[in-house]
Amino acid sequence: MKYFTLIVLFTLFSCGNKEAVLLPKANTTIVKNVADLSPIYIFFRTKGKDTLAEVNRKNSIISTNWILNIDKRLPLRIAIPEIMKLQQKKREEKAHKNEKAENYYSYADTIGKNLAFIPFTNVYYKLEKPKSGIVVFFTKNNEILVDNIVVKQEELQAYLNKLPSTTSNKYLFCFAKELSFGNYLQNEILIRSLKFQTSGLGVDNQEFVY
Repeated sequence: MKYFTLIVLFTLFSCGNKEAVLLPKANTTIVKNVADLSPIYIFFRTKGKDTLAEVNRKNSIISTNWILNIDKRLPLRIAIPEIMKLQQKKREEKAHKNEKAENYYSYADTIGKNLAFIPFTNVYYKLEKPKSGIVVFFTKNNEILVDNIVVKQEELQAYLNKLPSTTSNKYLFCFAKELSFGNYLQNEILIRSLKFQTSGLGVDNQEFVY
């Protein structure tokens, strides 16, 4: 709860603006507590008809766990490039690098009534379509397509389990660039809940946004 309080205080009083990051919501907690952290904020901005992301990372320390507090209204086409820049900066740091430091997204657990976190340290984003693999695509309307076949969310696990055991491709998770960050995070939590038992199949650590 103290982490939630810190976020509220920051968003209300920093920079002299009364504003807040509207965090994504989910009904489960992946990680409840993170120590030795640096908060980074990506705000939702508009300029005319354009949507913009404003990044505030002035309190970030390379050797700590980074908590990215990202406004759920931002589309992935705007949020992901900013996230990639932050990831690159941390990965390329040599002088103060801490191999144990992780990156997390924050969100609100509506059931547990607490701030929660999901790690994404080892995710590598690509702003392009994949060239091979079993493509699991989350559309901007939150439909799920597995190799262009529509699959209901509640049936996704069973559908993947039925794939031929001889298949050697990897699952490649892909997202529509217009998908909101809030819906993206809910899909990420869904992906983490899947059990990949089919022989020969694996999960790629790249995610594709297009």
